[in-house]
Amino acid sequence: METAEPDLSAELLALDNQLCFAVYSANHAITRMYKPLLDRLGVTYPQYLVLLVLWERDSVRVGEIGERLMLETNTLTPLLKRLETLGLVDRQRSPQDERRVIVSLTDKGRNLRGEAARLPERVFAASGCSVPEVQELRGALVALRDRLRARSGE
Repeated sequence: METAEPDLSAELLALDNQLCFAVYSANHAITRMYKPLLDRLGVTYPQYLVLLVLWERDSVRVGEIGERLMLETNTLTPLLKRLETLGLVDRQRSPQDERRVIVSLTDKGRNLRGEAARLPERVFAASGCSVPEVQELRGALVALRDRLRARSGE
């Protein structure tokens, strides 16, 4: 008498068993949680990420921002233009190399940092996780990202 073997391929392809879907859906939940907080600041989530880079170090090349955020210039340029329209950043050609564009915070952009300072605390509280849980999760995700990037040749 033969016993039916479980269909492993069906189990492996189940949506709820996919790492990619867990990461995707968690990212979606995080960005949805950020939206009302960022709406109060008048910026989108990708614009907020650009501002985070500039709040760490002001007056950087577009390429450096792209490297930090893992974004191509053609994706980053519209974000920067919108931030400039909002009066949060200035873009200037480098006097040393006209091909390079330097992005700097305006006073309004620097002042927005103070308003944004409470966002991480609110997001952390909304997660319902302890500090060690968040640190462990972040560490695991960064390690996974770095391994995948190394294997893809980035």
